[in-house]
Amino acid sequence: MEQVLQIPARMRIDNAANIYPASLSKRYASLYRMSVTLCEPVDTNCLQQALETVSLRIPTFRCGLRSGAVWWHLRRLRKTPLVRSLVPLNQVHFMDNGGFLYRVSPDGCRIVLDVFHALADGGGAQVFLLTLTGEYLRLRYGITISYGGKVWDPACEPSPEEIEDSFKTIFSGRSGELEKNDRAYHLKGKKLPFAGLRDVRVVMSLPEVKETCRKLDCSVTDLLTSLMLQALQEVHGRDDGKRKADVLKVSVPVDLRPMYGCRTVRNFSSYVNLGFDAGEKGYHSLPELVRKIQKQKGEMLALRNLEPKIAANVELEENIAVRCLPLFIKRPVIDLINRHHGDVYCSHTLSNLGLVQLPQSMRPYVKEMDFVLGRQRGNSGAASCVGYDGKLFLHFSRKITGDEFERCFLKRLAALEIPFETADHILA
Repeated sequence: MEQVLQIPARMRIDNAANIYPASLSKRYASLYRMSVTLCEPVDTNCLQQALETVSLRIPTFRCGLRSGAVWWHLRRLRKTPLVRSLVPLNQVHFMDNGGFLYRVSPDGCRIVLDVFHALADGGGAQVFLLTLTGEYLRLRYGITISYGGKVWDPACEPSPEEIEDSFKTIFSGRSGELEKNDRAYHLKGKKLPFAGLRDVRVVMSLPEVKETCRKLDCSVTDLLTSLMLQALQEVHGRDDGKRKADVLKVSVPVDLRPMYGCRTVRNFSSYVNLGFDAGEKGYHSLPELVRKIQKQKGEMLALRNLEPKIAANVELEENIAVRCLPLFIKRPVIDLINRHHGDVYCSHTLSNLGLVQLPQSMRPYVKEMDFVLGRQRGNSGAASCVGYDGKLFLHFSRKITGDEFERCFLKRLAALEIPFETADHILA
């Protein structure tokens, strides 16, 4: 347990994480699922050994969530995380999981990781899962891993930079300004039963996706965002609601680590809301949307525009009046602000983890990767994707019965002659 004792007994949760325990209830938790599909069924004993080792190497994954007088904290747990059976991707009862904020499960050939967003964002959780997978393969097959990238060496000591709140490290003491947004159009439909979640998995040829991106001179994220906006246009055009909003926007999370050279495995990401007002500008063709999205993203990710938005959130947390408010008052206030200033401003979400590059020794054993966002509170659904081994794995999760949006997206994808395969799953 020496490595665990090197981190503080408790740490304030990071700036971006405050909204997640504030909105936590019996009916909602901000969860997501990552998985790695191997060539053979997972050996549970080897996975347990790997989990014990890697959770020491990345010690925030040995923490639980505790409420303090004025803030929430990650508190070190003096117990070992256990491999658990797979459960639906809905509410996680943390005390039934030993107090841990994540769950590792074997599912046939898959290693599945479910994470509560207060612990880590997708970038941090991906480091944990890929490092866990590397250690599992080393134990199971005796292979030598060439560590690097997002596969960390479990024998190394954890560093302060890996567990820091990078928001405070970089933005503490700076003044900022909250961005202004307009209320966005939301997809409508009959809600699934409590905690219900459907998932449409779309597997595409990554070379052909990139060839389409080359023709349009855009990135994969630009293309997918534009196709989602096209699908939103189609659904919006058929919606005869008299009071429907006309702003169509897709919220795209942005990993801040490459921009600032950070290595934290906690939350360190922001977002950009990309789209347009159909009431003012009308609908657009795909090339027009691509150009519009590229221009908006370039402007929003310019540090002069991005940093004030992030600094404003840190500044608010550091405000003396806010700091002194007791948690029982602060929690409903944060939750109320999130309800009225979160998903209200976007129609849908696209979270792209990017292309995964594994060490050569791991590649023969790893077939597929997946990333699924859990049930959303304000929106009907969300999209997420990850690229690996020449394929793009895209998921549309939703809490409504209708799949009109997904069908419109796939129709647009087919029009580009990008081959794909789909599968519909129930995740809760």
